Amino acid sequence: MRPSRSSFRRLVASVPLALTLAAAVPAAAGSSAPPVPVPETRTVDHVDDYAGVEVKDPYRWLEAMDDVEVRRWIDAQRTATADWIADVPERAAVVRRLESLMDHEDRSVPVRHGDRTFQSRQEGLANQRVLWVTEPDGAERPLIDPNEWSADGTVALREVSYRRDGRLVAIGKSEGGSDWRTLHVVDVDTGRELPDVLRWVKFSSPEWANDGESFYYGRYPTPEGDAFSSVNENQKLYLHRLGTDQSEDELVLEAPPEHPDWGFDPTITEDRRWLVVSIWAGSGRQNAVWVRDLTRDDAEFVHLFDDFEADRSLVTSRGDELWFRTDEDAPRQRILAIEPATGRRRDVLPEGRGVLQSARIVSDRLVTVSLEDVSSKLRVWTLEGDLIREVELPTLGTVGGVSSRESDSDFYFTFESFTFPGRIYRHDVRTGVTELTWKPDLDLDSERWVSEQVRYESRDGTSVPMFLVHDRDQARDGQSPVYLYGYGGFRLSMKPSFSASRIVWLEMGGIHAVANLRGGGEFGEEWHAAGMLDKKQNVFDDFISAAEYLVDEGWTVPEKIAIVGGSNGGLLTGACAVQRPDLFGAAIVANGVLDMLRYDKFTIGWAWRSEYGSSEDPTQFPFLRAYSPVHNVKPGVSYPAILVSTAEVDDRVVPLHSYKFAAALQAAQAGSDPVLLRVEPRDGHGGGSPRGKQIERTADQLAFLVKALDIHSRLPSPDQSSR
Repeated sequence: MRPSRSSFRRLVASVPLALTLAAAVPAAAGSSAPPVPVPETRTVDHVDDYAGVEVKDPYRWLEAMDDVEVRRWIDAQRTATADWIADVPERAAVVRRLESLMDHEDRSVPVRHGDRTFQSRQEGLANQRVLWVTEPDGAERPLIDPNEWSADGTVALREVSYRRDGRLVAIGKSEGGSDWRTLHVVDVDTGRELPDVLRWVKFSSPEWANDGESFYYGRYPTPEGDAFSSVNENQKLYLHRLGTDQSEDELVLEAPPEHPDWGFDPTITEDRRWLVVSIWAGSGRQNAVWVRDLTRDDAEFVHLFDDFEADRSLVTSRGDELWFRTDEDAPRQRILAIEPATGRRRDVLPEGRGVLQSARIVSDRLVTVSLEDVSSKLRVWTLEGDLIREVELPTLGTVGGVSSRESDSDFYFTFESFTFPGRIYRHDVRTGVTELTWKPDLDLDSERWVSEQVRYESRDGTSVPMFLVHDRDQARDGQSPVYLYGYGGFRLSMKPSFSASRIVWLEMGGIHAVANLRGGGEFGEEWHAAGMLDKKQNVFDDFISAAEYLVDEGWTVPEKIAIVGGSNGGLLTGACAVQRPDLFGAAIVANGVLDMLRYDKFTIGWAWRSEYGSSEDPTQFPFLRAYSPVHNVKPGVSYPAILVSTAEVDDRVVPLHSYKFAAALQAAQAGSDPVLLRVEPRDGHGGGSPRGKQIERTADQLAFLVKALDIHSRLPSPDQSSR
């Protein structure tokens, strides 16, 4: 669930009951491990009324996430899960292989500010990435090392905003995986933090003002009650002046009372003329845009776009024009120029075959990244929209992190694919020369595997693409374990990317499949709209059809298929496991949105109404109720092995979703496969998670799949791999 661009009823009181253990859940088929008991979860007689429709909520008490009884229940769940996974001997080999694949340096693209260059670097198995600075003479030094902020590595560096001269950096710190940020300012010369500390910042990155002594940022009111579950509304845009207390910050913009869902993203154009504020209202990409001419002291905001009917992303300022990448009258995006003073418009770059994902100016050239058939295309154009060249890329894959200033004659970019680790390239827009500037020191035989793109038909006949990654000699004998991954929402595209966990899965003899479901952004807004609101079932049908295709094509059998997804993808796997329990051998439901009738009552959940709808709307309640995973678990059904995974400090998709879903499944399970709940302490929705926690979480998931799917791993044991 991406951040936004960006109580219903109280818990019914009931008499607390002692936590007991239910009858032991038998081990998965093929396992010799003894049965592992799981906690029995009490129920309450709570009923909600939705426009005359009564819906039971027997696990409402689990929403009190800090309650003593809930904490005891979580601890018992942790014990049951740890005991079951501890019986998997392959887990140690998985940890060792993950560590070997991750124990190398990884770098982001360099960014230039003033006469300095900055770069984020992951140094081997360190928990957090370190921000480095390169001086004009080429000398390098670590500037900000978050590994020094906490003993367990759970305080992370998130937002980074550079003053244009490269002498100050405004940063956002997050603790324990929370979306909440505390803003600080670092002096680049000394590496020391200034006294400025700004709190209650979320879904906002600082933007330095032209004077270099202040910056804009968005913040929420101090939460009432629990900061990790309180609803986040009424963000306001402030200007903070260095050396002053946060209470003295100048209010720049706030929403009218009838729009508590508005949030503000400020940007100052590179020519320093315009303050451009994108106003978002929820997770939809449609936004309003207000601009102020900074060359005039008396200038008011001009409401350039005020309708929230299209996505408008600033590209640049050219003279009296502002350029935007937009899907207005162009579902796959175009570049539109508009004069704030007159409203005059013109097309700079019309809609093309692929989805335009980014655009920037580099030395009087326009550089774009588009997605075509779910693979990146990198192109250089004239400012009049004439193609100069398509930049040659190593293979089918993903371009990311394009970095340059408009005055530069070159730009950096990253490129990666499923088995091709991320590398950094530099392209000169004048000469057309591309050079490799950095690659990871990773001993990996990428030629061992093949990545192919296939298409299959969904339930309604729609053609859906899917990537398959597997050994070149993989047999179609119906026995290969399959890791089927999907997301299908919020216009996010599942593009080729490299990960250590995927390599481990492949080395274990598995097939990795990524389905590009409707609801994503792979083919523009039309593809997205076909998988949202009352069309959300299309996403689940697409995923189910992907599994059926893999069986029909002879790659595997249902008992060897694991479906995996997180956040909105956790909703996906939770819904599909409930709808078609016969089709899968295992499911991992990570940080999922699983109670679709109450998801919008907590933190930023309200922002997803544009994607999902709301149970308070009588026209939307029926389709939400029809697929809500928590509400569609049925007693007496044999469900596949399911690992429900969440984190205690997830204040985006709050963990109560996972608690209620796991409890419902454990009570309903009629089969012999386990339903387990994994709850990670001091961690959140995923961003800023320490490297150590990433390894442990991934190892638990892969060990769970080894046991649940009865995989005979090819990985060497720890003793063998160290020889």
